[in-house]
Amino acid sequence: MKTSIEISNLKNGLRVVAVPMRERKSVSVGIWVGVGGRDEEPRLSGISHFLEHMVFKGTAARTADQIKQEVEGVGGSLNAFTSEEYTCFLAKSASRHFEGVFDVLADMVRNASLKDEDIKKERTVIMEEIKMTQDQPSQLVGELLAEIVWPGHPLGRPLAGTLETVGRLSREDLTGYKNRFYEPGLITVVAAGDVDRKKLIQMTQKRFGGDAKRNGKKWDLFKKRQKGPDIKLFHKSTEQTHLELALHALPKAHPDEYALDILSVILGGNMSSRLFNEVREERGLAYDIGSSVRKFRETGAFIVSAGVDNHKLNEALRVIMKELEKIASKPVEADELKRAKEFYLGQMELGLESAMNQMLWAGETLVCLGRCLTPEEVIRKAGRVTAEDLRRVARGLFRDQALNLAVVGPVKPGSEKDFSRILSFSGH
Repeated sequence: MKTSIEISNLKNGLRVVAVPMRERKSVSVGIWVGVGGRDEEPRLSGISHFLEHMVFKGTAARTADQIKQEVEGVGGSLNAFTSEEYTCFLAKSASRHFEGVFDVLADMVRNASLKDEDIKKERTVIMEEIKMTQDQPSQLVGELLAEIVWPGHPLGRPLAGTLETVGRLSREDLTGYKNRFYEPGLITVVAAGDVDRKKLIQMTQKRFGGDAKRNGKKWDLFKKRQKGPDIKLFHKSTEQTHLELALHALPKAHPDEYALDILSVILGGNMSSRLFNEVREERGLAYDIGSSVRKFRETGAFIVSAGVDNHKLNEALRVIMKELEKIASKPVEADELKRAKEFYLGQMELGLESAMNQMLWAGETLVCLGRCLTPEEVIRKAGRVTAEDLRRVARGLFRDQALNLAVVGPVKPGSEKDFSRILSFSGH
């Protein structure tokens, strides 16, 4: 799977990336802005996400209805999302309509009108979104976990903000934030599919070339060191208890990141994983259980998530801790390691058959790493991971002082002591 990624830079610092896939008859395009939840000061919490919503509400040249009609009226689609480290505005269309759709997307990002009446209406929509998260234990538990994994830092705050912060955001806040961060040095345009690099550069130059490069942003790096396990409980009358167990882990581009990814596959990445088999299949303690890895510029987390029987939370936690301890003490067998690697790389390869996923891959790696990571590089590095690498990484990360537990459900007051006794590795 040889991927061709062509990167160019405009004079103002804006980057343009083309990922030609000649057999396609469509183009997926993203305008990436290198600003997200981690760049917000406390009083502006949620502003990146709010601004993402507002970009769809109209420009000087187009109303919100015209934006939708000009894209959907030619069979295309529009979307956007906000993360901790970037905001992405994306579209997909047939090749013959690409320039028109790109013009709409660029107009939205550059020229959003941010009218007071639109802000007032969208504020209500976002507040309902926040309430919906609070009503869904599987999502709420993730926000509670982030608070204790990255305490006192923007990474620990909810991306949508709170009812209080969103309720206070003004037009001046939104325009000031947009003027500060939506600048060429923080913008990357990526297109994958039936796309020509020279044509893409011309289109981007026409719509973004006149802007001047400014100073960019400063990184507020997370530096706190955890001294012991932390637990956060939220009592809610639910039919199932939701838990997330996290350990501080590795940042992006760490030499051991692929070992950790494969470790996560073995522990909870699919239906063949150890946690799925032990917690669900063998003991019937949960319907949903899995593990994942979160990576940021300077920090990260390894997370186990589960929805368990209200009366079997302690038992499920003990089993999870036992499985983490086991993989840190005993080397993974060769066939299990091979299956995990094949799953990890196979999922990547299957995903990258899509032009949209190619665009997302190239955009995220360039925005976050400063370069486009190639699938060939991942295949090479993941292929080198050994059973001893997995055990070494597990032994280094699976430590008592790095443990964090968030629980949402009908937990009893004072249960922290019970959980504290469970949250301990006996030693590797």
